[in-house]
Amino acid sequence: MLAGRGWSVSEETRDDSGVGDTGALTRRILIGLAAGFATGIVLNVALTGTTTFAFLVDGVLHVGGQIFLSSLKLLVVPLVLVSLACGTAALEDVTKLGRIGGKTLGLYLVTTALAITAAIGVAVLVGPGEGAAFATTGLEYAPKEAPTLAQTLINIFPTNPFKAMAEGEMLQVIVFAILLGVAMTLAGDSGRELLRFFHSANDVIMKLVFVLMEVAPFGIFCLIAKVIAVQGPESFDNMAKYFATVLFVLFLHATVTYPTLLFLFARVSPIHFFRKLRAPMSVAFGTASSGATLPVTLRTVEERLGVDESVGSFTVPLGATINMDGTAIMQGVATVFIAQVYGVEIGPSGYLTVVVTATLASIGTAGVPGVGTVMLAMVLEQMSLPVEGIALILGVDRLLDMTRTAVNIAGDAAVSCVVARSEGKLDLEVYRAP
Repeated sequence: MLAGRGWSVSEETRDDSGVGDTGALTRRILIGLAAGFATGIVLNVALTGTTTFAFLVDGVLHVGGQIFLSSLKLLVVPLVLVSLACGTAALEDVTKLGRIGGKTLGLYLVTTALAITAAIGVAVLVGPGEGAAFATTGLEYAPKEAPTLAQTLINIFPTNPFKAMAEGEMLQVIVFAILLGVAMTLAGDSGRELLRFFHSANDVIMKLVFVLMEVAPFGIFCLIAKVIAVQGPESFDNMAKYFATVLFVLFLHATVTYPTLLFLFARVSPIHFFRKLRAPMSVAFGTASSGATLPVTLRTVEERLGVDESVGSFTVPLGATINMDGTAIMQGVATVFIAQVYGVEIGPSGYLTVVVTATLASIGTAGVPGVGTVMLAMVLEQMSLPVEGIALILGVDRLLDMTRTAVNIAGDAAVSCVVARSEGKLDLEVYRAP
């Protein structure tokens, strides 16, 4: 039993998988979110500029939040390596890997294209940058250089898997894990012995996920409180129209696109899906990191939504690396917004170029730090729009980043369910269970 003030976990509060009660965890995370918002506003309004503010925000909250993030990121590389190797080996027939990989990649590209198309359409109708009085002179923004397509393809394949794991190069770790899983399948008895070890390691890592999730409400409280305390509610007053447009499209994509996919192709109820995804979406919102949320997403997809390990261990890590529907939505709205602020007419053909460029960039820039602004810079340069315009949206981007990360992991889970159902690997009893 884990003991603490109000955080004890006994056998009665565990589900069949042995992890903590997901409903109780979700409630605690939501309480942490709400308390973080309230605390952040109080700190911003009452204590800004004082030594107490610096001690609490830059000291206590910063340290608490970063320790929680580091603890989650600690699990990402071993979890991806072990779970993906196990999942690949569990396929037994190597030809299934190509089929599942093709479906997964295709669905991720389609949902991203739909996301940015909806974003552009809504932004054109709303006109978030029309009539905006922004000072566009003197803006300075230096985006990180994005790799070329050729270099991206080369970088996918590791020269040293241990170096890739140490540096967190997730695409390289994914490739190595898949190759290792295929090799275990082809190696016969020797491969099965190694696979048993990997299955044991996977069980241990998932237990560690459960332990860390017990402190998730505290970590998310620290992260949210610091963001609100530093940004303040006034940070998006001048950007309210842009902010609201992005939020609306994110909500639209999450409540229309994903339920449609689940209903038409997986033939399951979206209600069960969103009920069971509350915990990982809450963690994603609090951390603003698909990678940091990966352990929680993978556990939920496999153990609560009924996706078989052979599918979930492939689709979820891949999605956390390349699936960026929420980021694509931000790019679409931001492109229209910046064009309107600078008085540049894009036109239908230009918007089509934005859709294609951003969709391909969602894979091409995977693993690059600051990927959202890197991708947006690529799109703006392609459209001959001033990259400096990104500076206009940076003030509210952190708050939007939290929301779009929650949408991203919902997309990972939805695609996992669709692919699993198409392969006969979705346990409907688990999916429909309360």
